[in-house]
Amino acid sequence: MTRIAAVKFALTSVFLAAAISGPPAQARKPSDRPEASSAAVIRVAELPAPGRQTYALIFQGGPFPYDKDGVVFGNRERLLPAAQRGFYREYTVPTPGSRDRGARRIVCGGPAKTPQACYYTADHYASFRMIVE
Repeated sequence: MTRIAAVKFALTSVFLAAAISGPPAQARKPSDRPEASSAAVIRVAELPAPGRQTYALIFQGGPFPYDKDGVVFGNRERLLPAAQRGFYREYTVPTPGSRDRGARRIVCGGPAKTPQACYYTADHYASFRMIVE
């Protein structure tokens, strides 16, 4: 094998390994957590109207319009503070014009009618903002 062929082979191997393994994992800093950043906060009044309605229903204990409202949220993305399984529950925030539940949710942690903290996501769990009064 010529030297140029060997270099091409080595570079191809590196690129293939990177493509197969995906992007490198990044350590989370405490400032990456939603509760640590003022930019990761949304006031109840800033929620879309359907979000304010869903938020009120959570504190009333329902009734909720979707069967999946109130199911356990697994926090697999690990964007919310760590908690025991079953701590978080998710609720649908209807999206106008959507044929399904849409991408918007409120996720609350703690007792059903008196959650300790609630978070809003408009992008199906890609990001969260803590809901504050």
